[in-house]
Amino acid sequence: QVQLVESGGGLVQPGGSLRLSCEASGFTFSNYAMSWYRQAPDKGREWVATAPRQGGYIVNTDSVKGRFTTSRDNAKNTVYLQMNSLKSEDTAVYYCKTVINSRDFWGQGTQVTVSS
Repeated sequence: QVQLVESGGGLVQPGGSLRLSCEASGFTFSNYAMSWYRQAPDKGREWVATAPRQGGYIVNTDSVKGRFTTSRDNAKNTVYLQMNSLKSEDTAVYYCKTVINSRDFWGQGTQVTVSS
């Protein structure tokens, strides 16, 4: 079965960096785009970035452009979210997601807290 497991979250000071990982299993990872979303307290889930299956990345320009990037390692079935210059408003639970046959699959999420 499809499984997505995020890791790498934690507490970081403003201006700091974190790298999240999402390890996938149960499907042919290299065939599918992988996306990152986040959900802050009392807010809806927000798209953050996507790593297309062919490489490169796309980010939400309004909120994270110039600070976040995403990349994938198809040999490790893993997608990463590199987060730099973190701000308090980046505090959220971060999820990875893929879509297979029109069905969304989500990981369990990892908490990122940006605070001094």
